[in-house]
Amino acid sequence: MPKPQEELDQQSLARYTQAATRASREVIASYSTSFGWATKLLKQPIRTQVQNIYGLVRVADEIVDGAAAGALGNDRLEATLQLDKLEQETYKAMQLGFSTNLIVHAFAVTARETDLDRKHLEAFYHSMRMDLNKTRYDHKSFSTYVYGSAEVIGLMCLQTFIHDKEFSLEQRETLRKGAQALGAAFQKVNFLRDLAADFEQLGRSYFPLVNVNNFNEETKVALVQDISDDLALSAKSIKLIPKSARKAVVAAQLLFAELNDKISATPAEELIKTRIRVSNSKKILILLKALIGVTPK
Repeated sequence: MPKPQEELDQQSLARYTQAATRASREVIASYSTSFGWATKLLKQPIRTQVQNIYGLVRVADEIVDGAAAGALGNDRLEATLQLDKLEQETYKAMQLGFSTNLIVHAFAVTARETDLDRKHLEAFYHSMRMDLNKTRYDHKSFSTYVYGSAEVIGLMCLQTFIHDKEFSLEQRETLRKGAQALGAAFQKVNFLRDLAADFEQLGRSYFPLVNVNNFNEETKVALVQDISDDLALSAKSIKLIPKSARKAVVAAQLLFAELNDKISATPAEELIKTRIRVSNSKKILILLKALIGVTPK
């Protein structure tokens, strides 16, 4: 007996969604070794959901800072139009549950499964637009940028961890603060790792009043301490994170703590000439620590 058309349609949609999630998985594999390794410690379906979130934010970042420049050169207007198009397609897909863009489709499926907040997407796209239009930041615009480019990513990932779990209001607030702090720490570490490249290649300095010409040891120490404070705040929420995601979060936290320690041990004059990295052997050790239950202090 032939299958009803509705059932065939749902099978087609499921097959398309599988292709879309494979596309997002390929994005994270191609662009982020460290984060990609950490996501392997997530249980399903959270692993796929986080990969789908990463896929979308990576594509947006490539519009403002990466691959698009290879095709568009310095055409900021066209890059802005492309970003606007991606943003509107994201919202439409979240509403419909479908997009002809595989990466957007995968994200939309996750957004609908886990009730992601559109306000977080709006903040994210606002920060991406800042990348196209702003090269110097004061304390207010820096905070706005970090919130939209990193903290809301932490909040969206957190939502995949807890959307079907029961927590008290106090526990949810602790988890929220931890997710935002960890996202902020990730971003600030990457700013320090890319200080020279951002300034020389993009003409941009994220940290308020800081650039490669005035960057010194005192400034580095203050920035490293700020990151350490973020990581300490994030660590307070670790025990509340469901077991299905906890080891992956611990691995990510330990990895960026290691990066921050290496930055701290690197003289300021050297830091602006080289990008700090963690060796693969060290990454494997960090993953093993997370697997056996080591938690950050």
